[in-house]
Amino acid sequence: MISKLDPSAIQGFLEDTSNLKSGWTPGVFFPENPEEAAGLLRNAASEGRRYTLAGNGTGTTGGRIPFGDYVIAMHRLNRIGEVEPLDNGIARIRAESGVLLQDLQSKAAAAGWFYPPDPTEKTCFIGSTVANNSSGSRSFRYGATRSHVRALKIALPQGDILDIARGEHLADETGRFSLDLPIAGDLSFRRPDYGMPATSKHNAGYWSAPGMDLVDLFVGSEGTLGIILEAELELRPTPEKVFACLVYFMSEEALFAFVEKARSGDAEVSPRAIELFDRRSLEFLRQGYPSIPHGTGGAIYVEQETTDADEERCLEAWTALMAECGAPAELSWAALDADGLAGLREFRHELPVLVNEWLSRQAESKVSTDMAVPDALSRQLYELYRDACEAEGFTYLIFGHIGNAHLHLNILPRNREEYDRAKSLYRKLVSGVLSMGGTLSAEHGIGKLKSEYLVQMYGESGIREMVRIKKALDPYLVLNIGNLIPTSFYETET
Repeated sequence: MISKLDPSAIQGFLEDTSNLKSGWTPGVFFPENPEEAAGLLRNAASEGRRYTLAGNGTGTTGGRIPFGDYVIAMHRLNRIGEVEPLDNGIARIRAESGVLLQDLQSKAAAAGWFYPPDPTEKTCFIGSTVANNSSGSRSFRYGATRSHVRALKIALPQGDILDIARGEHLADETGRFSLDLPIAGDLSFRRPDYGMPATSKHNAGYWSAPGMDLVDLFVGSEGTLGIILEAELELRPTPEKVFACLVYFMSEEALFAFVEKARSGDAEVSPRAIELFDRRSLEFLRQGYPSIPHGTGGAIYVEQETTDADEERCLEAWTALMAECGAPAELSWAALDADGLAGLREFRHELPVLVNEWLSRQAESKVSTDMAVPDALSRQLYELYRDACEAEGFTYLIFGHIGNAHLHLNILPRNREEYDRAKSLYRKLVSGVLSMGGTLSAEHGIGKLKSEYLVQMYGESGIREMVRIKKALDPYLVLNIGNLIPTSFYETET
């Protein structure tokens, strides 16, 4: 096993995209096979060590940044299997934790298959996408990573290696799981005793549902319950054709009418992605795309899968919907081939790039949200963000996954006073979203940055439920302490 102890060699493991700056570690280990990863955990308690898991540094919540713990880096667990077609029209592929998402998607595509999850950052690790239940624009049709995980290989905190497939370990009628493990022995614990928000995207805290599968407890657990060593993932046939449109609207009223009709469309209007750009986002993008029309109320980006047989009929249905909602067809941007689709997707991904470039010239960091509400309340979420920021006089953008009522608000402070006010507003927005039945995080997770707000979502009793599960699997608290669960709850729980 490779290890690095030289401060200059491990500096890169003290950062991700969260802007946390104060991490430190005595060393980084790079296991090269599952047994080496499990061995580190097996000896952790006796050696007095704790470990933080490190993906590829693309996370936004500080999850991989250590604060005195050793680091287990997943980079050398990067083997990927072959695509295996199954009898039911799908296929499967196995990938170790350190496989890049883009490499898995490329291998699937070369074999004529399609892996639907599409986080913006394609260099994230597969293990990280499982640990964080990652999603993206195509989640409107296909759901988040959880929907595509068939089986997992996990190194548990006491050093056992657990192989679990869907359907093998279900919570019984009392909500209890039972495991017989070589090292940890007999483990029996109940699922968390709380409910899930009624949102179509959710990634905040341990999953819980009657009769749930044990696989789903580990998906989205942010590495606090074990190390994702390998995942068996479900693939679908590659769509015959895909087209995309960027549709401009002269008013927010027309834009939301379009979203409502597109979300509940028929066979011809059946999007796999519905994304929002508010007016301020378009103004920001105009520095790179001067052809963006002035005076619009915002834009919606949609993608739909089609075939040669039905493409024309679907395009006509979308054109009719645009006309019905007053969208000026002459301003819309349609992509009907691979090159056009790549250009529109580049446009969609350019906004966060431009925001980060703008921030690099400022003294303060952005304050951003990752919250979602029940689908029917998507406009209320938009108006909550818009009205609050207008009242404060902030520079801000609203964009993202309107199809799932999941919008990203980016507040761009110009000085420390604005930053402090933006952080105060964020707390108020959390309260507003939770009062609407929403979730604190829809895709980026909690990590270290948002753990204090998780208490507001679940209450102290809910966090204690998470601690109970954590201690059942990690009694010596050796893995990813500080992530997800506020550390103060470990000190008060026995």
